[in-house]
Amino acid sequence: MDKTEVVAGHEVADRGTFVMKKLPEVTLAFWIMKIAATTLGETAGDLFAQTLELGYFLTTILLFVVFVVTLVVQLRSRRYNPFFYWTVILSTSMAGTTLSDFMNRDAGPEYLSGGATSLGWGPQGLGLGYPAGAAILVSLLVVIFTVWKFTGMTFVIRDIVTFRAEALFWSAILVSNTLGTSMGDFLSDSSGLGYAGGALLVTGLLVVLVALMPVPAVPNVVLFWIAFVLTRPLGATAGDFLTKPTAKGGLDLGTAGSSAVLFAVLVALMGYAHLRERRTLGA
Repeated sequence: MDKTEVVAGHEVADRGTFVMKKLPEVTLAFWIMKIAATTLGETAGDLFAQTLELGYFLTTILLFVVFVVTLVVQLRSRRYNPFFYWTVILSTSMAGTTLSDFMNRDAGPEYLSGGATSLGWGPQGLGLGYPAGAAILVSLLVVIFTVWKFTGMTFVIRDIVTFRAEALFWSAILVSNTLGTSMGDFLSDSSGLGYAGGALLVTGLLVVLVALMPVPAVPNVVLFWIAFVLTRPLGATAGDFLTKPTAKGGLDLGTAGSSAVLFAVLVALMGYAHLRERRTLGA
């Protein structure tokens, strides 16, 4: 007889086997950590690419390697570990920041600071622009979700427990974080709204999504993925607001200082999540 029940973070499936939870529950704490991680991804990506002058091309390669390493650790883990999970979220945010910049920008003087004529090793960017870059990323995301749907595997993250489903999940996360960066940079730099205006617009859209949650006709899974994309431009605009010069509407706190503070906040939140997870498993 088939039987399924949840016991201390484990899903007990038929035949007495145990399926470990690999991904977190979607709560308010989840979204707070997501915004903290994506804001840090913005400031840290800019720290490596711009402040340290490694350039978008080289930084994207290095951060993609970091993403692969952190992803392997997460995929090999047998249960949900907040440090592993949120480190991958952070690495996708950092890689997404520089990948978006590389796709959308070029070596024009508006993207180079301090009178520099070059930035790091390799090409400075493809110069596709935000509309073309966003179109490519949206297309990639549609392909990933189409493949995901045809596999028949769930989109609900609390029910993702297989290797294939988790690999599709992280592919969607990487592309959505890159897309969100493009959206945030467009709102901050090209829309005329500025950093604060862009952040307020995205916040308003997130409030609308929350209001739609009780509506039966709107699946919560769809709302989750829209919110996941939108929290990335919120982090991007917030990160730019912290780091950019006051002449451009920012607070001019710098990428290094902002990244250090955000990193401390994220580590503290991961530690708290880890303690809660241990208490749940020990219950």
